[in-house]
Parts: sequence; C-alpha cells; structure tokens
Amino acid sequence: MAYVPRLKQEYKDRVKSTLTEEYSYSNVMEIPELEKIVLSRGVGAAVADKKLIDYAIEELTAITGQQAVQTISKKDVASFKLRKGMPIGAKVTLRGYRMYEFLDRLITSALPRVRDFNGIKADGFDGRGNYNLGVQEQIIFPEIDIDKVNRISGMDITFVTSAKTDKEAKSLLTELGLPFKKN
Repeated sequence: MAYVPRLKQEYKDRVKSTLTEEYSYSNVMEIPELEKIVLSRGVGAAVADKKLIDYAIEELTAITGQQAVQTISKKDVASFKLRKGMPIGAKVTLRGYRMYEFLDRLITSALPRVRDFNGIKADGFDGRGNYNLGVQEQIIFPEIDIDKVNRISGMDITFVTSAKTDKEAKSLLTELGLPFKKN
C-alpha cells in the first residue's frame, strides 16, 4: 500500500462528511478541498545584495522539501532603485502530498513555536475562499538552523481552496486543524 499523508487521510475519512453535514452538499464534487499552498517571500534588500535571494531560496527549499524559485520584478521603480527583471523574492507552490505534509508540520510544530501564540487571525480571507497568513519569523520552522540564519524575515503563506465562500473555506481549514482565534 502506498503512503498517504495523515491530513489527507483525515480529509477523506472525517472532514468530507463533516462539511457535507454542515452545508448539505448534493454532489461530492461540491465539497471544498485544499488545492495548493503557496509560500512567498519578498527580499527588498536584494536590490543591493544578490546573495540574499539565494539564502531565501535555500530556506524555502528546506522548509517545504521542494525547490523554490526566484521571483523577478515586473516593472521599474526608480525610488527603490529597482529595474525590470531584477530578482526580488522567492516562492514555492505545494500540491498533493507535499502540501499535506507541509500543512501538518505547520500546524503541529511551527505555529506552536510562535511567541505568545493564541491562534491565527480569521480576517485573512479574500472573498473567494482563499486564506492568507503572514509569518513574522522563518525560525519558527524546525528545518531552519538558527545559527545559519543571516537575517530574520517573514513570509506569506496562501491557502488556495475550491470553496466558493469564505465561510466554507474557514470551515474546511478549521476541520483540517488550523487554529483560528476565537472571537
């Protein structure tokens, strides 16, 4: 038998039936699911030092287990001394097993390491069923060796779901284990 991540199995066994009961879906294709997770990191200081992009790519690759790519600027911004085509960040898109494995590590080991953690804010939804989460420090991930970090910086994590509304997406992410703050 092939390996199935814990959260994917839990989604199949428990979350689908819970969401169907809550929203009374008539078709199994209506049940929202997590499509992808995108981690992105802007490195504004990379205009002066190109090595910072390499560090960002290395850290994102270590965190996710998948090779990150650099992002480049789309236009010139004179006040930032930025030219079109210059590298200004890094990103990685996770799907399938790697997505569920990353989400499992985020929930069980990374988020509890945040100082004074009371849950994540529930106001990061975009109106189309996607959720954005900002992380202040990359050192909350156990894959990052704090001695090798040259600069503490944050990253954005975007959860893309097939949900039609923010309420359905929040229900899905809550059932998968994301700890939202209680109002």
